[in-house]
Amino acid sequence: MMTTYRTIVVGTDGSALAAPTVRRAARLAQLEDADLVIVCAWSGLLRRAEAKSTSTLGLDPAAGDVRGRSSASQALADAVGVAREVGATTSAALLVEGDPAQALMSTAEDRHADLIVVGAIRDVSIAERLLGTVATDVVRGARCDVLVVRPTDAQLQGDQVVPEDVAL
Repeated sequence: MMTTYRTIVVGTDGSALAAPTVRRAARLAQLEDADLVIVCAWSGLLRRAEAKSTSTLGLDPAAGDVRGRSSASQALADAVGVAREVGATTSAALLVEGDPAQALMSTAEDRHADLIVVGAIRDVSIAERLLGTVATDVVRGARCDVLVVRPTDAQLQGDQVVPEDVAL
């Protein structure tokens, strides 16, 4: 017997990979007549301040995390627009301050989601292999089904930079 999804949670970060990921989740929500919940995790710490306070193995410790509430709001609005283009109804669009993987898993638990949809590129750095990515953390920690959306080569031609607010 196949699972019927009643609630689908998808993450967005405003990168080029976000639109295909949200599009896939929205299509599934439309086909399953499921609620679609879009989540954008954000951080109040700007890259400049973070660089002064952290040293890493060449990996941003908040990779996939949008810097600043206004950038997160824009990424969320863009994702809702993508879902609308597909014909899906978004039951909630949430800005969550904190770790992206934890935001997705907590939202999925709070909303009793049956599926989390995340995007992941194929080639990751050595640091990402050691420390993990949002998709890896969700696959390992989620208590529901997880769909990992892999972009096509054409979709990867876009900029993978995650937006951030600019410090004035």
